[in-house]
Amino acid sequence: MTDLTPPAKRPANPRFSSGPCAKIPGYSLDMLADAPLGRSHRAAVGKAKLKEAIDLTREILGVPADYRIGIVPASDTGAVEMALWSLLGARPVEMLAWESFGEGWVTDVVKQLKLDATVRKAPYGQIVDLATVDFDKDVVFTWNGTTSGCRVPNGDAIPATRAGLTICDATSAAFAMDLPWDKLDVTTFSWQKVLGGEGAHGMLILSPRAVERLETYTPAWPLPKIFRLTAKGKVSEGIFAGETINTPSMLANEDYLVALKWAKSVGGLKGLIARAQVNAQLVWDFCAANPWIANLAETPEIASTTSVCVKFTDPRITDGEAFAKAVAKRIEKAGAGFDLGAYRDAPPGLRIWCGSTVEAADVAALLPWIKWAFDAEIAALAAAA
Repeated sequence: MTDLTPPAKRPANPRFSSGPCAKIPGYSLDMLADAPLGRSHRAAVGKAKLKEAIDLTREILGVPADYRIGIVPASDTGAVEMALWSLLGARPVEMLAWESFGEGWVTDVVKQLKLDATVRKAPYGQIVDLATVDFDKDVVFTWNGTTSGCRVPNGDAIPATRAGLTICDATSAAFAMDLPWDKLDVTTFSWQKVLGGEGAHGMLILSPRAVERLETYTPAWPLPKIFRLTAKGKVSEGIFAGETINTPSMLANEDYLVALKWAKSVGGLKGLIARAQVNAQLVWDFCAANPWIANLAETPEIASTTSVCVKFTDPRITDGEAFAKAVAKRIEKAGAGFDLGAYRDAPPGLRIWCGSTVEAADVAALLPWIKWAFDAEIAALAAAA
C-alpha cells in the first residue's frame, strides 16, 4: 500500500510562481532604504538611480556597448508592444509561436496591425523548426516559452548576415540563459522574472540595426505617446539614459538594483545560469526516476531551465486538468509549494519556477511533496471508483 505520510521537510521558501517570481535569497524590505522616495525621477538622484539600473543590466548580461537599453512601462508586454508597433511594417514578417505568449504576439501583429505575416506554430512541448525560418524577414519569437517550458537552444540558426530584424521576447530567459546578442536586434524582459523584481517595468534592448530602422522608417499607423521611441526622425536617446517615457517607481527600481547587485555577488551571468541549471536538473532527474511524470518539453535541448513544465502520464488519470489542479491545491494547502498550477492555456500539469533566485534546497524539498500529492490523488481516484 502506498505510504501517504506527508514528507517531514518543507521548502524554506515555498514560492515557485512563474511571475512575479521568488525574491532573492535573504530578501528584506530594509534593503530598499536607499530608494529616493518622494523625489522626482527627473531629479539628479532619480536619473542616477535609473541610469545605474541600465548600466548594471548591461554589465551583467554582457550587452554590447553600442546597443541601447531602456526602462519602459507596462512590463515585458509594454516593451514587446513598443517594438512591434514602432518597427514592423517595413519588411515582410514571420511570427513564431509555441505557447500562449507567442500566440499573443501573433494576434497583435495579424489582427491589430493587420500585417500579412507568415505564422509558424508548434504545439506545446515543441518549438518551431528554426531552419525553416526566413530571417531576411522581420522575425518575432519568444526565447523561452514561459507557459510551455520550451526554449530556443541557441542562436545558431539565426544568420549573422540576415536582412530582417529579430525581435525576441526574452522575459523568462534573461539572466538565466546565454543570449547571443549578435543574433538579437530587439530583446525584451521584465524585472519580475528571473531576478524576482517587482512588476510594471520592462526592459527594451535595441541593436544598432534596430535603431537604424527606427530612424529610417515611419509606420503607417498612429503611435500612442507611450510607444514613441523617436522624435524628429531620431531615436530618443534619453529613454536609454534613464529618462523614462512615463513616471517609474523609484521603489521598484531600487528593488531591481538590489537584485542586480545580488546577481553580481553570485558570479554574474555565469553564476545565475548555473543556479537555474542545477534547479532544473533536480526536476528532470525526478521525472526520470518516476514513470508517472514527464517534462512537457519533448527533447532535452529545448527544455527550459526556468519555467519547468511537467505533465502527469499515469494511465489511471482520466481527467488530467482536474487531477493536476488537485495535486497543486493539495501541495499549496500543506504549505509546501505555491502557484504550481500550469498556465490556463497550457496542457494540464505543473509549472515549477526554477529561476536563479530559487534555492536548490527548496526545489529538492518540493519534489517529495509532489510525489505525496500524486499518490494521495491516485488513492482518492481508486476510492471513488
